[in-house]
Amino acid sequence: MATAVPSSAQQDRANALREALATRVVVADGAMGTMLQARDPSLEDFQQLEGCNEILNVTRPDIVRSVHDAYFAVGVDCVETNTFGANFSALGEYEISGRIFELSEAGARIAREAADAYADGRVRWVLGSIGPGTKLPTLGHAPFEVLREGFERNAAGLVAGGADALLVETSQDLLQTKAAVLGCKRALAEAGLDLPVLVQVTVETTGTMLLGSEIGAALTALEPLGVDYIGLNCATGPAEMSEHLRYLAKNARIGLSCMPNAGLPVLGKDGAHYPLSPAELADAHDVFTREYGLSLVGGCCGTTPEHLRA
Repeated sequence: MATAVPSSAQQDRANALREALATRVVVADGAMGTMLQARDPSLEDFQQLEGCNEILNVTRPDIVRSVHDAYFAVGVDCVETNTFGANFSALGEYEISGRIFELSEAGARIAREAADAYADGRVRWVLGSIGPGTKLPTLGHAPFEVLREGFERNAAGLVAGGADALLVETSQDLLQTKAAVLGCKRALAEAGLDLPVLVQVTVETTGTMLLGSEIGAALTALEPLGVDYIGLNCATGPAEMSEHLRYLAKNARIGLSCMPNAGLPVLGKDGAHYPLSPAELADAHDVFTREYGLSLVGGCCGTTPEHLRA
């Protein structure tokens, strides 16, 4: 497996990100998938693998870059890479799990180029997106070691492409999350870099993660792994996240983050619609940052550049 050459510039950016997270609120981007779909990529762009957004990192980097540019243009501090599904199980659904490193590295490189293009005196950062995949090890869908190795290749590609931090997000199974975190740690050790590792779990409207774990169990399981930040993303809007964030603010010894959906989806004749306005998301984050001390805020499904501008 190819590995990153330790970069002093990359480590310097990571150190600056740590300092920013410790001293102010850092603003990330919003939804990626819907933004890509709005640009109407063709089946040829997907190499006949319809829905595999990560393929666009090599076939249509211009489309992916345009999404990053749209978020940077409204003033965000950092963007997430288009690599949510660049893992063993998700790419395995398309029978291309051998391309994890390639697609991860390409996604990080596009985001890095977009970040570096802003020469306004502000540092812009790249968060390497590591999604959960489609296999839950707790339910025996795939061996833990196989998933961990896939996440390690995912993280190694992100590091090689220039990511400044690794974000394990939309975590639904704590064993899967552990596999991802350990994969990140191995990739960083191999690269000789010390980048922040952030974890965001997904708590359903039921009040638990998909497999029934409560937020307290998530904190107990993940904090000892040496992650730098813990938080919530996806599944719900900010209103449903408040009590879980309150628990983390009271009990966590590490920093907090939150990237909610633009409210709970409302089904209409044109599909799902997310009702939360930009002002409403901004108001929610204003409360969260003041009451719970969040370090990183952003958006997930249904959020747009206008949400993040607010």
